[in-house]
Amino acid sequence: MFGTLYLVATPIGNLSDISNRALQTLETVDLIACEDTRHTRKLLNHYGISKKLVSYHEHNENARAEEFVELLKQGKSIAVVSDAGTPAICDPALIIVRKAHEIGAKVVAIPGAVAFVNALIVSGLPTDSVFFGGFLPSKKTERQKRLLEVKAVPATLVFYETPHRIAKSLIDCLEILGNREAAVAREITKLHEEIIRGSLEKLAEKFSQMIVKGEIVLVINRTEIQNSKLKTQNSKSLAARVAELEAEGTDRKLALKKAAKEFGLARSEAYRILQTDKN
Repeated sequence: MFGTLYLVATPIGNLSDISNRALQTLETVDLIACEDTRHTRKLLNHYGISKKLVSYHEHNENARAEEFVELLKQGKSIAVVSDAGTPAICDPALIIVRKAHEIGAKVVAIPGAVAFVNALIVSGLPTDSVFFGGFLPSKKTERQKRLLEVKAVPATLVFYETPHRIAKSLIDCLEILGNREAAVAREITKLHEEIIRGSLEKLAEKFSQMIVKGEIVLVINRTEIQNSKLKTQNSKSLAARVAELEAEGTDRKLALKKAAKEFGLARSEAYRILQTDKN
């Protein structure tokens, strides 16, 4: 009988942000595969857990995956953790997960913290449809190309970014995506946690003058900021379209949903526009 592969989420900052189930899993598996054994050892020591650790990172994941497959075949249980957050989200784990499925071993997720999810929910931006793009490319031309690819995606855009690139990325986002509402979430769950909201234009200006440190998540709204005159025109057009759909026999909820999609808006945002226009 094959062993089980566990993907265990660990804290992204505050060590208290780990579940009892995660701790129980780490205590009972045969070994723990981690990016940095020193980093994971600190977490285990904090909770009094003594377990064999094996390095598993982007430079050795192919070779290690083969080793882990053999252990799974022997009935051993393995926990995969990243330095912070959930394995396989911009971190190694995909290869071993695929190989575990190939041999028929059980793969179990032990849920917990994910940086981009937490940044999204505190950003104040729509969460009904989300596109997570991982890290933006480091080179300007590749970064702009990537932004062009996602420009028309009808969802809130979320990216990871590094402190030394955030200012340049904000400038590129402004140039390619237009002046959208956005938020920069820094050091989520940590002592110096900070959420800075504003237009891409204002954020680009602000971060160009700052020395930035820490882990960063960039959250960007799906539509450009319009001036008050355009907002008024848009609200009237939206209301007219909803009325038109209702006149055709579509019920109000479906009419609002369809009109919102046509205008590139979230349903909640379209509803707010209609309410504002009505008032």
